[in-house]
Amino acid sequence: MSDVHFYEPSHGHGLKHDPFNAIIAPRPIGWISSRSKSGHHNLAPYSFFNAFNYTPPIIGFSSTAWKDTVSNVTETGEFVWNLATHALKDAMNATSATLASEVDEFAVAGLTKVPGRLVDVPLVGESPVSFECKVTQIVQLQGADGVKAQAWLVLGEVVAVHIAKDLIVDGVYQTAKARPILRAGRAGDYVEIRPEAMFEMLRPN
Repeated sequence: MSDVHFYEPSHGHGLKHDPFNAIIAPRPIGWISSRSKSGHHNLAPYSFFNAFNYTPPIIGFSSTAWKDTVSNVTETGEFVWNLATHALKDAMNATSATLASEVDEFAVAGLTKVPGRLVDVPLVGESPVSFECKVTQIVQLQGADGVKAQAWLVLGEVVAVHIAKDLIVDGVYQTAKARPILRAGRAGDYVEIRPEAMFEMLRPN
């Protein structure tokens, strides 16, 4: 690569928009429901989200500020991840608004609360897949210089899984059938996974 745009992030990117989160894309959406110690429910999407381990199954999301979700999971040690799909895109987007901590995003977005079975946090009833999680670690991120960032990584063990049965065919979960949406950078770019976009490539032995 001879003709490249090079920059050091600490000195600025020199472009109209920071390309970082558009390059690391698309990213699954951490649509996280939580409950405060006082009983207030919260639902918010996080674009820094992924899976990190098989056994035990661990997922995690990072919040770029100390938001209600981080406060809630710190207090209760529980949260639920809900799959954001194309059919739920507007509701998911509505829950991204900055609201007072006592405002219930489920109500704002017109979503149904379904009680968790193993955690005291509601699931999004309209979402076809949900993971009930117990917090395993909350880590404040830091730079290479050791300076703490205003960002917190929350990791949780998946202790219960809910999957709509129509997404399972011959015992195999059909990723594209759910039409999940993923974050793709800029102010509001998203990607939808469709069946025609799927391809298979097996690992070499």
